[in-house]
Amino acid sequence: MTDTIFALATAAGRAAVAVVRVSGPATQPTVEALCGKAPKPRLAALRKLRHQGVDLDEALVLRFERPASYTGEDSAEFHVHGGRAVVEALLSALVDLGLRLAEPGEFTRRAFENGKLDLAQAEGVADLIDAETEAQRKQALGQVGGALSQRYDRWRDLLIQSLAMLEAAVDFPDEDLPEEVAERARPGLRLLNAELDAALADISRGRRVRDGFRIALLGAPNAGKSTLLNGLVERDAAIVTDTPGTTRDVIEVPLVLGGYKVLVADTAGIRETADAIEAEGVRRARAWAEEADLRLWVVDGFHVKHTVKLEDAVRPGDWLVLNKADISEVSDLDAVEARWSGEGMTVVRLSAKSGDAISGLREDLAAYVADALSGAEFPAATRLRHAERLTEAQSYVARALSDVGLEVELAAEDVRLAARALEKITGRVDPEDVLSRVFSTFCIGK
Repeated sequence: MTDTIFALATAAGRAAVAVVRVSGPATQPTVEALCGKAPKPRLAALRKLRHQGVDLDEALVLRFERPASYTGEDSAEFHVHGGRAVVEALLSALVDLGLRLAEPGEFTRRAFENGKLDLAQAEGVADLIDAETEAQRKQALGQVGGALSQRYDRWRDLLIQSLAMLEAAVDFPDEDLPEEVAERARPGLRLLNAELDAALADISRGRRVRDGFRIALLGAPNAGKSTLLNGLVERDAAIVTDTPGTTRDVIEVPLVLGGYKVLVADTAGIRETADAIEAEGVRRARAWAEEADLRLWVVDGFHVKHTVKLEDAVRPGDWLVLNKADISEVSDLDAVEARWSGEGMTVVRLSAKSGDAISGLREDLAAYVADALSGAEFPAATRLRHAERLTEAQSYVARALSDVGLEVELAAEDVRLAARALEKITGRVDPEDVLSRVFSTFCIGK
């Protein structure tokens, strides 16, 4: 890197303190131009900032010499008072001194390119900044600490060991090597194949922790879905009226259950309708429900005999919420519960207007989400990009196993391709467009 970049690292707007970061070869001359005398590396010093004979602010200044910095380059931080005028004056001075405003994620990209982080760790930095829940924080911090990369590196080592045996059989067929040396690659490949299978089966857990566990509220019009949503999120997020078809679009509301981010969606009442707008709402409701991690079918318990028509829509693991249970016939509710609990549905009776009942449901949902998203191991994938590369690697390993002993050259090439797929996750090899896409999701200043 030949240019020096800068950016505001704290949120824009009025604040007690604002931090402006600088990184690149002109860092020390920039600090000296503003401060007169640069502080010693890694020691904070109070300095008066001046530019073109004008006092800008009195700031706390930190300087870091390469390679012992976040980016691996010479870098500095100016901790100034957080008023907008102060920040704008400092940023203008940096432009006058020939520095360039950083692009989104450019500080972390430079850290990656200078070997301070691998690509999976860099993505963990972005996730840590965006973390809204304790579970997201723990997952992102583990990824920054290398938990994901260490798992991939161990798998890559297994592939390299297997590849060494396969290539020995290919390159030295007439040498005095142990018989069936290629077959010695098979146990390691089998072990890796089993671990990749397990990782792929668990592939959505990391992404659901990061993006949110999706819960859909479904049912006929006026079943009480909007009232239930408002009760769960403890505010008036959805309009509640006695008019059927009031909700015509998907209303997503985030909340935290059991320490995990959850997206609860109120959907349009599912029914046949000639109204084009309502019909589009029903289509969107069905589409959102297809992607939901948990679906709650809300049924009007007072009219339960006429409203439970779920045969074509229910899937294993769905919940049935018998609403308005406080004014419903118990015998009717008993019959419906017996019918659908026998189909494997979890059946809940409540009144969506009762705070105690909603609290109980919220606790049940929190336990369900925590059970679904917790795991003994760090998840093997936290992004779609990881999942795609793991799937690619597993397909090559499976094909290599089928070729060992038959076409050793082909098996060796498949093992090589599997290792390359894993390397793309950590960024050992990756095309420029992938790097640009990853770091463009970062905020400016990171």
